[in-house]
Amino acid sequence: MKHPNFHLLKYHAPILLIILFIANSLTAQITHRVVNNQTQSWISLNSTERFTSKWGIVADLHYRANQLFATPNFYFVRTGANYWLKDNITFTIGYAHMWLAPTTLGWHTYSNENRIYEQTQIVSKIGNVTMLHRIRNEQRWQEKIAADTSTHTNKFSDRVRYLASFTIPIVKNPHYPSLVISDELCVQTGKEIIYNVFDQNRFFVGIKETINKRLSFDLGYMLLDQEKADGYHYDQNHTFRFFVYYMPDLRKHS
Repeated sequence: MKHPNFHLLKYHAPILLIILFIANSLTAQITHRVVNNQTQSWISLNSTERFTSKWGIVADLHYRANQLFATPNFYFVRTGANYWLKDNITFTIGYAHMWLAPTTLGWHTYSNENRIYEQTQIVSKIGNVTMLHRIRNEQRWQEKIAADTSTHTNKFSDRVRYLASFTIPIVKNPHYPSLVISDELCVQTGKEIIYNVFDQNRFFVGIKETINKRLSFDLGYMLLDQEKADGYHYDQNHTFRFFVYYMPDLRKHS
């Protein structure tokens, strides 16, 4: 018997993606779009440790910088408990914290953001192409900063993220890199979310290199398109991305 979340991910997520894309396109036509183009870099270490056939943990460390590596954009940590329904289907619940650098010139106070998240992830293959589908739901408490000082109040939002990623071998030799193409759509709701229900879209193209069965990395170009709170200003981040993945299997094998 298949888990009900599998049906949700398989059938509803693509429909939701199409509806949100059309809605955002219509909004962009009605309101003049003002785009701020900038360059960034994003590096991270992502780890999944499996203790038993069913249970493990995940832990991520992230750093994103403006103008490639000139100034910090954010520091981010995330952890969670992982449950394997099957080897290719996992459920995760966890906590994350972000330190977001100020964007106003001359300000120095970072904004703290606390998150609780839940996610479902499915990995499958068609031929030699590996497909990853992930739905993540985040409850976010974002600290408000005014005049370079914390107001000790938070803005709450609930964000849903849908990721589709495809890893395509370029040649038959497994020691050569594979092509990776992915897209992640993020939408949000909340009392203070009025004009930017569409939060951002992250398109990535690059290569993935498998060093061994536990260690791999991908690097490439990410186009991150983020709508601001007023609904017509956008940040378009041209991003160099380098992600490392470490997946130790700590199960006791007989």
